[in-house]
Order: sequence, then structure tokens, then C-alpha cells
Amino acid sequence: MISPREMAALVEKEYDWENIHIGVLGSHSALDVLDGAKDEGFKTVVICQKGRELPYLRFRRLADEVIVLERFRDIIRENVQDKLRKLNTIFVPNRSFSVYVGYESIEEEFYVPIFGSRQLLRAEERYGEVNYYKILDAAGILRPKTFKSPDEIDRPVIVKAMAAGSVERAFFIARNSKDFWRKARDFMERGLLEEEELRRASIEEFVVGVDFNFNYFHSVVRGDVEFHGIDRRLQTNVHGLVRLPAFIQMDLDVVVRNVEIGHMPATIRESQLQKVFEMGDAFVRAAKELYPPGIIGPFTLQSIVTSDLKIYVVDVAFRIGGGTNIYAGVGSQYSKFYFGEPISMGRRIAIEIREAIEKEALGSVVT
Repeated sequence: MISPREMAALVEKEYDWENIHIGVLGSHSALDVLDGAKDEGFKTVVICQKGRELPYLRFRRLADEVIVLERFRDIIRENVQDKLRKLNTIFVPNRSFSVYVGYESIEEEFYVPIFGSRQLLRAEERYGEVNYYKILDAAGILRPKTFKSPDEIDRPVIVKAMAAGSVERAFFIARNSKDFWRKARDFMERGLLEEEELRRASIEEFVVGVDFNFNYFHSVVRGDVEFHGIDRRLQTNVHGLVRLPAFIQMDLDVVVRNVEIGHMPATIRESQLQKVFEMGDAFVRAAKELYPPGIIGPFTLQSIVTSDLKIYVVDVAFRIGGGTNIYAGVGSQYSKFYFGEPISMGRRIAIEIREAIEKEALGSVVT
């Protein structure tokens, strides 16, 4: 296991702080990270998979170095890591990094300083020793009831599993145990779900309300928990189906897929911001207590707000979220209240790295 102490020592003893590169995998939220880094005067490096490099070549301003590999996972090859270290790279993780490279490789083989907590990346999967359920419970934050077995289902649930042969998730809603098995078999027969992933799936109470992704930033340098903005997901094919009249939906033999394809901005009633701040603060405190050093930098509490204005957290991201892309270059809704101008999450990361360098504390923001 690569320790925070090792990475702190690497940046403090071997890195040239006047020639830092901010690096990212070329997917998910890379454009935001690269743009924000350039805004703060940093050099940048993007690692692309062959056949997916065109955006990073066309947006010429963003990347000083473009490394094209056969597969994203090849980033763990020693010659690639060596180049990243020679560029004095601080690497910013995104969801694609976690999925394509894998948690074990990130924790044990990727010997490049990561901005944020590499240990907490795996907590997004809900199972295992490190998971976000424990943090939410320790923080006293509402979350949906979970069921250990389909036989326990006594209300509508959402089943969260990884899709077969994909980085997407195979979610489905079930009314009861019988409905669970009927839909699970249907998903497996269609090749959308594997039995192993079904066994590891999380079965959660289905909470009815409006979805909000609350995007935060925990600044180690400033000692603050900042609330930056809100986004909502655009998903296919579910959003196409809900636009149709009910009688047409019922006549179609279509499996609903919650495949994320984009995001849109949102705001919340000002009277509810107190709760949003309190949730972020409590989550950061609990994460630090359970899994030190805890959260460094961006994180997202994906939530449902019910009709009685209760906020249930239904998912968590321990890194920059894909939804922050909608604010790249223009800045998120609430960031202006901190900085006097709107800034993106990618730029906020770069600001943290720059301020850590200025305070000679770069080792405190990497693991």
C-alpha cells in the first residue's frame, strides 16, 4: 500500500516545485482540470487512450504534454510513471481513473502523487471495509435504508450494480422480492448484468424526491469546507422514456438504463443552504476520523430532497465529479461568494495546489 507519507516525501525531496505539472486521465472531467490548471499558470499533462485523444489535441491550449496509450490501464507501466514523475506531476483522479486502472493498482502500483485521498476512491463502491455508508452513519447524515437480502425487501427499492462489460451501472427498481428476481433475471438474460455483480449489489430503499448533486471542496490549506455548486444528471434512456405518455411507455419493451450522458446546473432554495453546509462539514469530520487523512479537495454528496425537505444522500464521490464540467471556464454558482469571481472546480484544485506550494505544504494535499 502506497502511503501518504511516501508521496509527501516524494514531492518534498524529489519534485521541482517551480515546474509542477497537473496531470489527469483523458476522460470524465479532464477538460475542467486542465483548463483550471492553465488558468493558474501550471503546466499540464493528459494521459489518453488511443482513439479517444482527439479533444485533447484539438483544444491545444489545455495540454502541454499528451501521452497516448493503447489502454488507460497502461498508465501503471513503469516507463509512463517515470515520465510523470520527471514532469513533477500531481495527478488529479477522476471516475475513469478508478474504473479503468482499478483500486488495487492505484493503491499499490501507481507511484505518482495523487491530489486527494487515494484510499477513499474505493469507498464509492459501497462494499468492503472502506465504504461511504460508514461515513454517512458516523456523520449522522440521512441515507436510504439498505437491505442485506432480497428476501428482506418490504418497500420499493433501487438495486445498484455494475453493468456487464461496462463502466456504467446496471440500476433497476423493484417493488418486492419477487419483482427483484424477475428483473434481475431479465437483466442477466439480456447480458446487462453478471451474477457476481448482482451478489455485490446494494439494495437501497427507493426515495422519492428531486435529485441534487452537491459539490464541495475541502481545503486543507485554508481549513475550510466550501460549497461550490449543484448539478443534476442527464441519463439515457430513462430521460427519453419519461418524455413519452404513460400508455406508450407501457407498450414498449424497453429496459430502463440509467446511463449518464451529461449534466445540467441547478440551484436550491436559499433556506435549505444551512442543511447543505452542515452535511458537508459533518461528512468531512467523519471521513477524517474513520479514514485519515480524510477528504482532500473535491467531493460530491449525491442527494434526494423529499417533499418534506429532508435530504437523503444516495451516492458519494470522493474526487472531482463529472457534473462539475458544466462550470468549466465559467465557474460554479456559489464559488463567486468565496473568491469574488466564479471559478470552476478544476481551477479550485489548481488554486489549492498553488497555495500549498506557496505555504511549503505541498505534501499535505497529496497521497
